Amino acid sequence: MAPRVCILCCQAVKWAPVVFISAIVGWSYYAYVVQMAILTADTIAEKIIFLVLYHPILFLFVWSYYQTIFAKIRSPPKEFFLSQTEWQHLESETNENNQKDQLNHFARKLPIQNRTIAGFPRYCEKCKCVKPDRCHHCSVCSVCVLKMDHHCPWVNNCVGFHNYKFFVLFLGYALLYCFYVALSSLKYFISFWSGGGASGVGRFHILFLFFVAVMFGISLISLFGYHIFLTVHNRSTLESFRAPIFQTGADKDGFSLGSRANFSEVFGDKKSHWFLPIFTSHGDGVSYASRLQPTITYNTMGTTPRPEPNLGDGVTYPTRTVDLDSDGLLGQRQRWMEEGDNVLIKNLSNICTGAELGFLIEN
Repeated sequence: MAPRVCILCCQAVKWAPVVFISAIVGWSYYAYVVQMAILTADTIAEKIIFLVLYHPILFLFVWSYYQTIFAKIRSPPKEFFLSQTEWQHLESETNENNQKDQLNHFARKLPIQNRTIAGFPRYCEKCKCVKPDRCHHCSVCSVCVLKMDHHCPWVNNCVGFHNYKFFVLFLGYALLYCFYVALSSLKYFISFWSGGGASGVGRFHILFLFFVAVMFGISLISLFGYHIFLTVHNRSTLESFRAPIFQTGADKDGFSLGSRANFSEVFGDKKSHWFLPIFTSHGDGVSYASRLQPTITYNTMGTTPRPEPNLGDGVTYPTRTVDLDSDGLLGQRQRWMEEGDNVLIKNLSNICTGAELGFLIEN
């Protein structure tokens, strides 16, 4: 009984950020629609304009947020998982060369390009599978996530192949929502702040609405811009801090095929669907074209000439964050652990401020 209660408490804590955001949005609807648009706006025309413009933005914002939260995580296909006999034999082996041979034999027909620093196929000791390219294990979700970007507590879900488009749209529409609310309430904010206008509780709703919209809007600018940057360069948040390793070395732009192709990989080819939170991303989340290998094949053991390696963004990615491809094969030598780390927070603070950190810290 006690373990079940603990599990329920943990689940409740995980949903707390989502409840908080939902409560803020619910209150902002009341403050904007009832207190400002209906009770405070000066003219009928102004009331109509406020309401007509507000609701489509709110709808797209809430829809993209819902899709980000409830999109089902996509994990590696069954052919990437070792049988019980295979993983027991692998993990009981003490010779690293034998381990490498076993993994290479198992992965010989899998479409993988990424390796550990030592050249091993990446293996998840928890899921007992060879990890596809750009896949990482999330300790919060307890599963390997295809093209994992990060675990976001604000949506209580991993952000990855299954919902990255939704997440970017969520940030974009949240930013648009904040700016629209702030700009349309600016006139009444100035009036109330200077002591004019109607008195009563309504004025405090509008004053607070303006402050909240501006605060969240400013916080979202850098985060939304950062993820647009990642999209057009075809990187995940994890890859921007630690370049993926190919057989010929680390290359942060290894999966970049040009801005247009990179954007289409996430948002699809139909322009009419770009701004709608419906899944239009290319591929299966398992295999990816790269600068080294434009057409994915199942022969991943060969080498390919390539340009000068591009090693990263100059940020040292700390140990003990998410599973990583290190200099060994199994256990502590192959992965980062999933606990949080003060070093990660310090590094992230160099590119974002305050409220954005919650979006970028995996745990």
